[in-house]
Amino acid sequence: MAKARNPQTPQKATVPDTQGKRVQFDRETWQTLDLMARDRMMTFQELADEAFRDLLKKHGRPMDTLDAFKKSARAIAANDAAKPKTTGPKTTESKKRKPAGSRRAR
Repeated sequence: MAKARNPQTPQKATVPDTQGKRVQFDRETWQTLDLMARDRMMTFQELADEAFRDLLKKHGRPMDTLDAFKKSARAIAANDAAKPKTTGPKTTESKKRKPAGSRRAR
């Protein structure tokens, strides 16, 4: 037999995995953002998410823990690919030779 739920037992509230912050725009900026969101068939939240992702990427900030781990692993010199060592200055034959048309016939 199924156990009946007690209507007086409080249900666990699910806490959303988001953080809110209030921002203010001047009227012209708000209208432009609202129009852009409508043109792209996006909500204002989706538009803001995209903008902040691009801002973090522009400044080289990791988006999540996995991204942070990847960036920190690359930052260690031991993880860089070994570069071949050169033994002295490079000289090419083309620098030593004169162009073919520069010699005079004698």
